[in-house]
This record gives sequence, C-alpha cells and structure tokens, in this order.
Amino acid sequence: MVPFVHLHCHSDYSLLDGASSIESLVARTRELGMDRLALTDHGNMFGAMRFLKACRGGEGVPPVKPIIGCEVYLAPGSRHEKAGGEKSVRHRHLVLLARNAEGYRNLMALSSLGYTEGFYYKPRIDDELLERYHGGLVGLTACLGGEVPALLLEGRADEARARALRYRDLFGPDGFWLELQDHGIPEQKTVNRGLVELSRATGIPLVATNDVHYTRREDARAQDILICIGTGKKVSEGRRMKFEFPEFYFKSPDEMARIFAEVPEAVANTVRVADLCDLEVPQPGPEFPVYEVPPGRTPEQYLAELARRGLEERFSPVAPEARRRLDYELSVITAMGFTGYFLIVWDFIHFAKEQGIPVGPGRGSGAGSLVAYALRITDIDPLRYGLLFERFLNPERVSMPDFDIDFGHRRRDEVIAYVTQKYGVDRVGQVITFGTLKAKAVIRDVARVLDFPYDEADAIAKLVPEDPKIALAEALKESPRLEEVARPIGTGPRPGVRVGPTGAAEGERAALLADIRPDERTRVGTGIGELDRVLGGGLVSGSLVLVSGEPGIGKSTMSGSESVSIRATVAMPRSRAAMNHCA
Repeated sequence: MVPFVHLHCHSDYSLLDGASSIESLVARTRELGMDRLALTDHGNMFGAMRFLKACRGGEGVPPVKPIIGCEVYLAPGSRHEKAGGEKSVRHRHLVLLARNAEGYRNLMALSSLGYTEGFYYKPRIDDELLERYHGGLVGLTACLGGEVPALLLEGRADEARARALRYRDLFGPDGFWLELQDHGIPEQKTVNRGLVELSRATGIPLVATNDVHYTRREDARAQDILICIGTGKKVSEGRRMKFEFPEFYFKSPDEMARIFAEVPEAVANTVRVADLCDLEVPQPGPEFPVYEVPPGRTPEQYLAELARRGLEERFSPVAPEARRRLDYELSVITAMGFTGYFLIVWDFIHFAKEQGIPVGPGRGSGAGSLVAYALRITDIDPLRYGLLFERFLNPERVSMPDFDIDFGHRRRDEVIAYVTQKYGVDRVGQVITFGTLKAKAVIRDVARVLDFPYDEADAIAKLVPEDPKIALAEALKESPRLEEVARPIGTGPRPGVRVGPTGAAEGERAALLADIRPDERTRVGTGIGELDRVLGGGLVSGSLVLVSGEPGIGKSTMSGSESVSIRATVAMPRSRAAMNHCA
C-alpha cells in the first residue's frame, strides 16, 4: 500500500454539505489500513471532540492519529466589512491544520472569531486574524475555492505567486503547501498545472488531497440530496450547486497514487504533513468554578449558611428529617467540589428573581436536591414528592450533573449579560446543541427535493411508527410496509403508494381521533406546487392562511379554484387542536 494520509475531509459537521459521520470516516480509515486522518470541516471545529473520541480505539480496535483542522473562509477584505449580499461576496478557502497545542488554541480562536466578528453568510476570518493567530498551524491552498487556485484559474499567476509566498513567510518554510486535487473537473487540470509550475518556481511543496465529502462513491447521490436540502433546491433543477462528478469520496491510498502518478511526491508529502502535526489534546477532569464569598467565610460555610436559612423559610417548623437530608447533601456537595457551582447558580437565579425575570420551577434530576430547594434554585419540594438527591449528585456518577433552568425568553439575555459581566467574558461560554432529523422529517425533506407529490410523501411518512425519537433505520426494521416501499428506491421502478381518502397509505387503517396527538399538524396539499412549497407542504387543517400580493397576480383565481378542497379540509380536521380551533 502506498503511504498516504487524507488531509482534507468533511464530516456532517460541514452542515448540509458533508454527508459522512465522523465515525464512518474513522472506520473507513481503519478499513483501508491507514493510521492517520485529518478533519477539516467548513468554518468550524464543532466535531473536534467527537473526532478525538472516535480515533482513540479500544480493545481490538487500533487507534487512529487525529489531525485537527478546519477549512476556513477568508473575507475578501476586512472581516468587519459586511455588504453586497451573498451572491456578490466571494469567500475564499484556506485549509488550516493544528501541528501542536499552540496551533490548536489558535485554530479555536480563528473559528470562534469567524462567527463572533466576521460572520456574513459564512464565518469569515481575514489577514489581520491570521497574522495574530498563525502560530503552530500548517496551511494548505484548499480546493478551487481557495485563494491561490482561484487566482491561477483567473489567469492572475503573479498575484497567485505573491499570495503563496506571503503564506509561506507566515506559516514557515515547512508550514505551507500547494494542494493538488483531481475529481475529474476540467478546471482542476488547469489549476494543477499552475500549482506545479508555482512549486517549481518558489520551492513551495505540493500535497495531494481528495476533498472528501462522503465516505463511499455510492454516497454521492445522498450528498447531492443533502446539498439540495441545504440550498432549498430540487434535484431536477438545472442551475444549482452540485458536485458534477462522484469523486469526492474517501479514496484508498492506491487510488490516490494512480490519480497523481505524474506527481508522486504530492502523495508522499501527505505523510510529511501528517508528521508535522503532533497534537496531544489532554482529557482533563472537570474544572469547578469559584465563587467569591464575603470576607471571613469559606465557600462551604457560606453555602451552608444560605441553605439553612432557606430551609427555615421553606418549612415552618423544620422537621428533623429535613435537617438530616440537608446536612447529608451539603457533605456530598462539598466532597465532590460542587460548592462554587451551587453558589453561582444561586447567584444568577437570585438576580433574575430580583429583576422580575420569570424563572421556571426546575426540572430534571436537580429537582431532587433539598439544598437547591432551600436556595430557591428549584421550587419543587423533594421531600413531599419523594425525589432522590442521588439521581442528581453522587460520588459514583460518571457524568457531571447540571441544573435545567428556564428563563422567560424575552429577558433571558439579561441573565446571560449579568453572568458574563460578573464572572468575566473569558470564563463564560454558550453551548450549542445540534438537532438531527428523525424519520418522518427525513422522508418529507428528501421527498420535496426529489419532487415527489406531497400526498404520496406524506403517506410514506405516515408508515413510520409513532415514536418521536425513532430514526429511519429503526423505522425500516419496525415497519415492513415502509421497508417494502423503500427497498426499490434507486434500483429500478418504485411501487407507488396509493393514498386513501383519509390521507393514509392505502392498506393502512385511518387514524382514530383518540390516536392523534394534540400537537400533530397534518398538511394537505393544495395542488399548486409553488403554494405548497411556500406553505411548507400544504395547508394545516383548521388553520387560517392570509394570502397577499399585488393586484392582478391571481389571488382570487387561486382561492376560487381551491375553495372546494379547502372547505373540505376545514370541515374534517385531522387533530384535536384543529377541532378546537374550528370550534
């Protein structure tokens, strides 16, 4: 096997662009006998920790050396300039890899500042930030969207040379590489010739990559559909973003060697780049926050004082059982180092209530803490309802606990601002949670992209078992009818799904009112494709839709032609909520 390392790979954290899970990329690396891999998602490092975990290996599973990177977006000028609109702004790409801990910190800084300071359709950085945070990084010229390749393609060879030399000076003699790619795109042939000539003229070395966006060649169609979902297009549309050739998959080292047979040094250099990247990311334990207590008291004393005072306010009189429970909880909190955490949570909830900001009563395992109840972090009496403190905090719990706290959405920013101001902007962070589409939503989104009739797509979606958390793979196992419908897709003629008068797939029983959840919203197609698209798939039963527009565009004609079906929809609502609305 030819030595080769993939240095340009996108996972599904390249949102609605990359079609590979991190786990599948790492698994494919092992399958091909490779021991190193880079992750370079577009504009972010969201998947870095997950990537590190997947690479660790375990019993019988060899580790993969992780190379943390990011394909950043470069603003055409200053990152602070935000004008012109998405279609007129050209964001150039640059691949950055962390070679050590300094590079890892700088990469995190660049990706964060791209969002907080430079975001304009994309999270952008600029030359100023690169000058400030280039230490410990390796740079690659990226794809056709890269700055140097784009200049070469435009015939501006002198500017491309000047820019490449600037990057070499910035990242160091071994820190900048000219990136060759070949996915069968004619423009890449032109750029590659220019990059080879540039390398000969400047001494900047070449490196071969494949710009991986999906794991296997057969995943190309899935990735194309994903792009359509992200851009709001349909597969049938001619003028849209698409990858013309199915070559953006995780190729084997031998495949890469054949593609770049004329420049074998570019393949060999991938190992040199990987050798430069020797990052060890420590896995530290939790670092507990510190709360500044009044003079003369320790944090433990102050927490106990507040808790006991609060207990007296909550109960009159205080039962011996409650005192014993409070003392026990305080001992566990102290032993596990959560004193500061409780004080900080008490502090910002106390602030919110003083300012009249609505605060929820508490939910989750934190409601089992009597200390939290005494501090008015929660408003649910754990003694009355027999709630266990150990579900929230105990020495044998592996994961760290947290309080689930709800603030009124109109003023929650005031609480965030208070915490940031009091504890320091460098000590407060906000965490994002990534949602994933479940089975029914996947079917409806893909059906729209493939131009399925809405009624047919809806009927297929209704074959998915009624479990809000079910994934498509599980749904196919549990629903033989769904599996039967899905099996032929992409392999030949697909059996149609007949839609009965109830809206259910023919052969399936109509839904009983008693089976329908109050929050369900079934959309009914109007028969007007563009209107259904604007409405998110059709009308919601029992709803009121306001149609507006300039005189003469056909509002009356449309409403007249659809009046019969609309009346029928309103007269026979499909949910309790719709029935109540009609009433």
